[in-house]
Amino acid sequence: ISEYLGCHIFELAQIPVQETLLGTYHDGNKEKLVVACKDMTSVGVVLQDFASLKNQSVTSERNGYGTELSEILYTFDEQMAVEPEQLRRFFWDMFVVDALIGNWDRHNGNWGFLYNQATDEMRIAPVYDCGSSLYPQADEEIMKLVLENKGERRSRIYNRPVSAIRIGDKKINYYDYISSMENEDLNNALLRVVPRIKEDAISALVDSIPTLSDLQREFYKMMLIERKHIILDETYDKIARKKEELENECQSVRTNIRRRR
Repeated sequence: ISEYLGCHIFELAQIPVQETLLGTYHDGNKEKLVVACKDMTSVGVVLQDFASLKNQSVTSERNGYGTELSEILYTFDEQMAVEPEQLRRFFWDMFVVDALIGNWDRHNGNWGFLYNQATDEMRIAPVYDCGSSLYPQADEEIMKLVLENKGERRSRIYNRPVSAIRIGDKKINYYDYISSMENEDLNNALLRVVPRIKEDAISALVDSIPTLSDLQREFYKMMLIERKHIILDETYDKIARKKEELENECQSVRTNIRRRR
């Protein structure tokens, strides 16, 4: 469910993502719900993770799998496989959606590139591996507790889960980092991505999964919409207002210059 929902929320955000579908797996007399993920590779086109690219650009004790933000950003500018600005935009757009779905395991090994061996060309792969999102270990007892207890709910929005990306030795807290508005690339990603994600589309997506119980539906919809309001919308509104004020000031200056002329 986490993989399926997470991927389809990336789709709602208009970010390229792997195709997934839910199905039933039969093993003898046992039956369980599974997700099928379409193979995005083809003959001569292979998947390479970001860690392998980072390993060629950064020399550190943590090598390609180290999730220190400064090393990741350094790699964007040092690598020559993909246009750096395109890679930077993709990363921060992905970060915004990961913040919404509470993905705690977006490390350098589960996003990357499709490499065409015949043409020696590399392009950013669609997002994949969203299974560590939307509280995958929460059973119905935990879901019921979270729905009934505002403190439990807020703790799972403001404090956990955190990102796998680190600043220093500390994993990034999604709410704290986004609300600080200190990263201009992230601010721009919010302006791009947030308007694409509609609450009614989220609700419709959750309701479209026939295997969910009423409790699960309520849990996923409440957590996604509250995370959107608190982690994304509040900061988006501040950035948008700040941008509008700046544009108004610039327009006022241009008007005054024209009048003086």
